[in-house]
Amino acid sequence: MDNHTIIQPETRYCGILDAIDTTMEAPAEEPQRQYYYMAKSREIIKEKELEYGRHLRANVTTFGCQMNAKDSEKLRGILEAIGYRQTESEEADLVLYNTCTVRENANLKVYGHLGLLSNLKKKNPHMIIGLCGCMMQEPEVVEKLRKSYRFVNLVFGTHNIYKFAELLYEVLERQLHAEQMQQSPGKTDMVIDIWKDTAQIVEALPADRTYSFKCGVNIMYGCNNFCTYCIVPYVRGRERSRRPEDILCEVEQLAKDGVKEVMLLGQNVNSYGKNLTKGFSMDNHTRNSAMTGLGEPVSFAELLRMVEQVPGIERIRFMTSHPKDLSDELIAVMKHSEKICNHLHLPLQSGSSRILKKMNRRYTKEQYLELAAKLRREIPDLSITTDIIVGFPGETEEDFQETLDVVRQVRFDSAFTFIYSKRTGTPAAVMEDQVPEDVVKDRFNRLLALVQSISQEMAMRVEGQTLPVLVESVNDHDDTLVTGRLSNNLLVHFPGTEELIGRIVNVHLTECKGFYYMGEITS
Repeated sequence: MDNHTIIQPETRYCGILDAIDTTMEAPAEEPQRQYYYMAKSREIIKEKELEYGRHLRANVTTFGCQMNAKDSEKLRGILEAIGYRQTESEEADLVLYNTCTVRENANLKVYGHLGLLSNLKKKNPHMIIGLCGCMMQEPEVVEKLRKSYRFVNLVFGTHNIYKFAELLYEVLERQLHAEQMQQSPGKTDMVIDIWKDTAQIVEALPADRTYSFKCGVNIMYGCNNFCTYCIVPYVRGRERSRRPEDILCEVEQLAKDGVKEVMLLGQNVNSYGKNLTKGFSMDNHTRNSAMTGLGEPVSFAELLRMVEQVPGIERIRFMTSHPKDLSDELIAVMKHSEKICNHLHLPLQSGSSRILKKMNRRYTKEQYLELAAKLRREIPDLSITTDIIVGFPGETEEDFQETLDVVRQVRFDSAFTFIYSKRTGTPAAVMEDQVPEDVVKDRFNRLLALVQSISQEMAMRVEGQTLPVLVESVNDHDDTLVTGRLSNNLLVHFPGTEELIGRIVNVHLTECKGFYYMGEITS
């Protein structure tokens, strides 16, 4: 069974593109405008295929978070709709990097890849190289590309990803013009389209899903929190929520396509709906007069209730939750839900109230502990995972001990632990009292040892139980096994074949291996 979608965008959108009259002017309204440029681009691609005697290949490489991964599904979908065939090789006719900029090392990685592409483009002057995503929202990055990476064809950011078809058409047109003028197609001017911000959300564009049985669903974009170490609000913009009816239409279509698990995505899902108001009808997915900017906001808990009612969806996950916005209403919905997975990712970042204030996290150690205790009390078998930063500017040994204390009290099922690194453009990067590297590494190692010890103990809780597992793949190291995921997000390996992929099966958890389980399927 193929892990990719059964219905590919090229097939699904072929009829739509065929019906578009490309001799007319481009529509002004979205998404019709983008379908028009998909149709125009497809005409050029067909001509190139006849000229080359083969299909054109495209590579989309994703750096960064699940939000970027979701954006890449849309980019791949548009490319497939206009005729490109996907390849994992960067020796392709089109290479697009969807970039991350959370850490400066991510930027360096992209520049390293561009060095490789420079050599490949010398062999294939017709090659199109594009860069998009968070890194492109930094003006100094775009200026560096202008000066030192002139072989790049296309640069756009996070706010106008929906315009990809239109921007790509401009690149293709410039290449055609260069060929007609007997110029090298590799010497065309770079197309750059960077927006500082946007309030626009464009729905109903193609997407090439990575898996047929699970899928991420954006429910909001941007972030309003401005943690002092984080660049995301500057590159992703302010929070803007999708309308619930649009989210539900997408989830319903996913269910019809055979998706069993959805992951609701946002930088801070708990603040979903603050720019929306009630007036939504679950029966017909329409808005009434109350959706005009008046009335109470639509809450994330209410959205979860709506998604839970969609037939065919068996599991619901979400991330990421900010502790300051996690409501009692949300806890109650999770407690009584039959579909919401038994896992909550709740970033701590630091256990010191003093450091949390410097981070602009807007909660204290005591408030976090109170929230964690409430979650454990209301949902006893809940798996709580977290993020922790070590070595934030000004962190003392006493502050670090506060972090260890929270880890011991909450007993996280797992934690992503990070050594603080300066991120240019954030307030924390210019703070005094940067912690010496050797001190940070020592603290990081001590934290990691504690986290791993507790995580192993927490994983043991379900040993010997029989629990439902969503089968995700054939095991990477042993093809007689398949790998699946429990509701609490732990991996399970057990004997099986690829026919099980995408199914939810009951598995007896025979042995805990610390961070994963070995098991046996039951009838």
